[in-house]
Amino acid sequence: MSVSGFVVTHAAQATFERGLRSFFEYRDLGIRQATGGRVVAHVIRAADGEAFSGQPHLHETTFQLVYVLKGWIEFEYEGQGLVRLEAGSCVHQPPGIRHREVGHSPDVELLEVVMPGEFATVEVPSVEPARAA
Repeated sequence: MSVSGFVVTHAAQATFERGLRSFFEYRDLGIRQATGGRVVAHVIRAADGEAFSGQPHLHETTFQLVYVLKGWIEFEYEGQGLVRLEAGSCVHQPPGIRHREVGHSPDVELLEVVMPGEFATVEVPSVEPARAA
């Protein structure tokens, strides 16, 4: 229910839908509507029976945060290399950073918060490797 920007959602009534990546399901938390599109927040979980494909890409955002609620996920980030996130891990993905998912556990669940609420995802040729110090 949303009134003047106030929104509450409950897990008991939650629905997950396929979204950006076919191997994930997304639960909209109502934040996009409550903020007039300034912010989107959703819970993401692995979709049963879907083949994983980690294509290099970037997001045209001003802010992106991923917090792992359950399981694990691995990303390769431009200039950072391989990063494994486990339950309780959090990452701020700077605007435009090239990255790709390397893998995730079957039970992975993530909280993602992104600004703006509508943003483009652009596939890129590759993720630049980490530079030697």
